[in-house]
Amino acid sequence: MSINLIYLIAGAAMFLAAVLPSVLDRYAVSAAMVLLLLGMAIGLLPLPEGMRLDPVVIRPQVERVTEFTILVALMGVGLAIDRSLDWRSRASWAAWSPTWRLLAIAMPLTIASVALLGWGLGIAPAAALLLGAALSPTDPVLASDVQVEGPRVDTTSTPDDAADEGAGSPPDDDQALGEPVDEKDDVRFALTSEAGLNDGLAFPFVTAALLLASAGGLSSVGSWGLQWFAWDLVGKVVIGVAVGITVGWGLARIAFRSSRRSLRLAEQGEPLLALAALVLTYGASQLVGGYGFLSVFACGMTLRAAERNHHYHRSMHEVVQRLERLLTLIILLMLGMAMTKGVLGHLDWRGVVIALALVFVLRPLAGWVSLRLRARPANLPGGLGRRETLATAFFGVRGIGSLYYLAFAAGEHAFSDERWMWSTVAFTILLSVMVHGTLATPVMRYLERRRERAGRAEGAGRA
Repeated sequence: MSINLIYLIAGAAMFLAAVLPSVLDRYAVSAAMVLLLLGMAIGLLPLPEGMRLDPVVIRPQVERVTEFTILVALMGVGLAIDRSLDWRSRASWAAWSPTWRLLAIAMPLTIASVALLGWGLGIAPAAALLLGAALSPTDPVLASDVQVEGPRVDTTSTPDDAADEGAGSPPDDDQALGEPVDEKDDVRFALTSEAGLNDGLAFPFVTAALLLASAGGLSSVGSWGLQWFAWDLVGKVVIGVAVGITVGWGLARIAFRSSRRSLRLAEQGEPLLALAALVLTYGASQLVGGYGFLSVFACGMTLRAAERNHHYHRSMHEVVQRLERLLTLIILLMLGMAMTKGVLGHLDWRGVVIALALVFVLRPLAGWVSLRLRARPANLPGGLGRRETLATAFFGVRGIGSLYYLAFAAGEHAFSDERWMWSTVAFTILLSVMVHGTLATPVMRYLERRRERAGRAEGAGRA
């Protein structure tokens, strides 16, 4: 493959990445499906000399690219969520009920069930736990079809203001006024908020797998279990969230309320603050020992909470979304190429069983149990009916996060089953992208129509 052909293919792929989301909006096909299949087709061509797609060989590059892509996605998710979280309000915490249930119940159940299944199929306990941890988080990158669209604002702007906004000019201060907005689609909210938080919360279990592998098996748990619980499971989570809130609050004060006009970036409409915030937050959190993924999401939410109805949030979200789309394009093409260049070469029946069980049984069942256990009434924020619960439980998309965690762990410890795990994770992502990508559009539209009919019926009843 010549360099000129590479430029041609890359340009065509970028064009597809730009137009596919709107072109495929009506169809049961996701952009991720098309890009992954395109990558698999490109992989059938001869590679340029020196280009390697073996994840074991290029593990450091895989780790860094996937890490940054997740960070960008987490900042975008944090900015996109309209539902506020006030730690002083019980009603606010209750409105986030699906998120807490998915994180506290569904995620540990998924990790445990995948680990036990892998162990029962003959995989070493440490490798089985690592596989469960890597495959447990739902993906904030590939799950765009079932997530919230972006920050909404309810303003009191005039027609002239609206015209200025459409032309891309910075919003005036009066455009930040208006009534608070909230998520109307609890399914999308639950899946989005879960994806924003569970990438960071998978880290303690990856650490547990590394400790299990290096300390000599299950008999060693007593020697490190308590410290792992206190520091890796609790301490680092608290630090990560605290750092994200602190940095987000400080940057929001500067961008929206600084005494110097040159520092009030919101008035200038400078969207690069979002990228500066994610890099600054991640670096600060990692330096003090917190989970950087959690910090970035918390920072994004804190920025969103400042002047919640300001149009500046849209500007920041748009630039983050564009960068995320470009990074996703690169990863999906490379992953697709790797699949037809041998990354699936070590896949066996055990990996197929684990992937099928995770997508069709383990995650849906864990999600259903977590959401139906003392379920919140469906007419309240955070409440889900039976159909909504089933959809939320099923759409646990696997993706970039799984690649990152496997690359990170394999760089910390030499697992004898590493190539088999790469094959299993790649096949699981392929299965998830195809199944969830095909069903996302019709299922979400069905739920939206039901919600609209219910809203009209309620309005007619009041009349």
